[in-house]
Amino acid sequence: MTPPLNIRRVSGALGAEISGVDLSQDLPDTTIAAIRQALIDHQVIFFRDQALTPQRQTAFGARFGPLNIHPYVTGMADHPAVMEVVKEPQDRINFGGGWHSDMSFLESPAIGSILYAVETPEFGGDTLFASQAAAFEALSPGLRSTLETLNAVHSAAREYSAEGHSARKRKSMTIAEADGLVGEYVHPMVLVHPESGRKALYVNPAFTLRIEGWKTRESMALLSYLFEHCRYEGFTTRFSWAPGSVAFWDNRSVWHFALNDYAGQRRHMRRVTVDPWPAEAASPASRAAETVS
Repeated sequence: MTPPLNIRRVSGALGAEISGVDLSQDLPDTTIAAIRQALIDHQVIFFRDQALTPQRQTAFGARFGPLNIHPYVTGMADHPAVMEVVKEPQDRINFGGGWHSDMSFLESPAIGSILYAVETPEFGGDTLFASQAAAFEALSPGLRSTLETLNAVHSAAREYSAEGHSARKRKSMTIAEADGLVGEYVHPMVLVHPESGRKALYVNPAFTLRIEGWKTRESMALLSYLFEHCRYEGFTTRFSWAPGSVAFWDNRSVWHFALNDYAGQRRHMRRVTVDPWPAEAASPASRAAETVS
């Protein structure tokens, strides 16, 4: 019989650290199910002292769903689903350095991301996570009811444009700019988690452009309020990395922010991103957006 996971909660709003499991092994279905349940319960889960090759990281990620090939960031030559997130000592701008939810700019957004630390700086480089379920639950009943009737338009156009934060040149990453029409997709502003049933806000500063049917200027009043609300310290947890650390977060209910406070040092991470299984791919409200002038 497989021993149960050792799960230690790390903060009030979200996050748990799991020990007693080697992610490089071919884990039994019962262990994968327990890890999946921990992710559902805690929204982001952390592991220490792992030894993951790109092949073993992709094998682990694929137990939870099909792996995403990023449309703008080139993956490893032999493992295209593995994104190497590297900040060299001479790089000024890091990747992921702003609050966001991975891949919300796609028609069928990713359900989770698994980040593995290869090399970490002597100090700094932590990642912040914010529970969008806790953020939704803290709103007034009236605003919650209103938001449940609204959809928002998401796109990579701004973040991956020539001036966008994510498209900035970095020595050890190959990133394409999102030239021309890259697509706009509509998602509900409140997602109901398909496994827990818990509701969470689903907007983020990086990829949410406007509220569907509203002009951009009209949208900003409400979106700006939500963006400020959603990063309240009480909804967050913070993870300090070391080589061999792993974070696995649920993009359906979690924002994250990679801190850029380690100038002159190198940080090397590897990420795989998990897409939904075809049967659970997109909610009925997820669709291409219509142009609003």
